[in-house]
Amino acid sequence: MSMQGAALQSYNNELVKCIEELCGKRDEIHKSILQEEEEKQKLQNDIRVLTERLAKVNESLAKKMASRNEFDKTIAETETAYMKILESSQTLLNVLKRESQSLKEKSTPAPGAPLQRNGMPS
Repeated sequence: MSMQGAALQSYNNELVKCIEELCGKRDEIHKSILQEEEEKQKLQNDIRVLTERLAKVNESLAKKMASRNEFDKTIAETETAYMKILESSQTLLNVLKRESQSLKEKSTPAPGAPLQRNGMPS
């Protein structure tokens, strides 16, 4: 029986040693899990912060783009109106030149026409 007791004791010691090794490996894995969970929390927080920042930047961009579009519209309308003013000015100048020339021609006596007392042809 003492051999059986010694063998049983040997098996028991080996079993305890295996259980202790398994517990050690489990503790290492648990420590690794805790570290990765902490990293995961930090990453999720970073994502949340960046998502909020992205939303603010997108909102700011949208407002600025709308403002730029309004500027573009105003500039285009102003340029169109300015071109119309230029065209009208050119037309007015042409009409004025034509009328001025017409008045000069009417006020210049024809050759051989008798002059009136006021210097105008009769």
